Amino acid sequence: MQYEEQGRVIRGVGGLYEILLQAGDTPLSGGTVFSRAKGNFRIKNIMPLVGDLVRVRYDETAVARYTAEKPLESDDGGGVVIAEILPRSNSLIRPPMANLGVLFITFAAAKPDPVTETIDKLIAIAEHNGIEPIPIICKRDVAPERAAELCDIYKQAGFTAFTISSLEGEGIEELRAWIAENLGDRIAAFSGASGVGKSTLLNALYPNLGLETGDISHKISRGKHTTRRVELYAVGEGFVADTPGFSMLDFVRFDFFTKEDLPFVMREFAPYIGVCRYTKCTHTKEEGCAILAAVKSGGISPSRHRGFLAMYEELKNKKEWDKK
Repeated sequence: MQYEEQGRVIRGVGGLYEILLQAGDTPLSGGTVFSRAKGNFRIKNIMPLVGDLVRVRYDETAVARYTAEKPLESDDGGGVVIAEILPRSNSLIRPPMANLGVLFITFAAAKPDPVTETIDKLIAIAEHNGIEPIPIICKRDVAPERAAELCDIYKQAGFTAFTISSLEGEGIEELRAWIAENLGDRIAAFSGASGVGKSTLLNALYPNLGLETGDISHKISRGKHTTRRVELYAVGEGFVADTPGFSMLDFVRFDFFTKEDLPFVMREFAPYIGVCRYTKCTHTKEEGCAILAAVKSGGISPSRHRGFLAMYEELKNKKEWDKK
């Protein structure tokens, strides 16, 4: 007898994928199985990613192997086949994963000093791709005033933001409560440069994960990469991803929008768009620009506007053939 059901890819190593099946009434429902992708995926050059929803097929032989008294010790997938990759809401190249719903953008208040232009770029990419960005300022015990200042900047812009100290446990309960109440069935990932404390934070949030952490290099004030692959951990109905250290997301289409679209991924710009003196205002230097006036009056953070200017210059200089 053939069975077919849906599951989520939670881990992938060397072409072998671990899949958490949805609850149901088929023999392996609610459990984890292993599978290798069918050859036609390679032909189409679309391979499964961690985070993918997939349909799998298996037969009674596979059921016998997975329900045997001894655990399955095989790298061939045990007779379970990934038959279909369901449509993705988004996909990333680095780290390789799909269907990200929440991005916790972690950065240190100091040691290393944050690069706010990179943070704002991450936020803009997430916004455009339907991913909820949540800035998290770590190491508030090292620079409490700077941590509070940065948190205020992003809260003023309309984001949920947190300041924490993983080592001292400050702010952890507040963040854990937000995840429990707001994650739902989404996948969340933590981004940020090495050394800001992503794995330390995840361990503080969920001690049972036992994630490896690395020491900070005093010479360069950055940490060693301790995570080697993407892995999803179930948290309530959703998942939290432990990912390799990275400071920038590479989406399949990096040309995520044009310079004309850029103002629309800056939340705090919304009340001022269409109010400028000139209809084709770039919000960079024009007289009568409502956004520049808001920056001057304190309605928009100068730091956020500097991030906008950096992205505007990058998009302005992108050649047409770079967008194909």
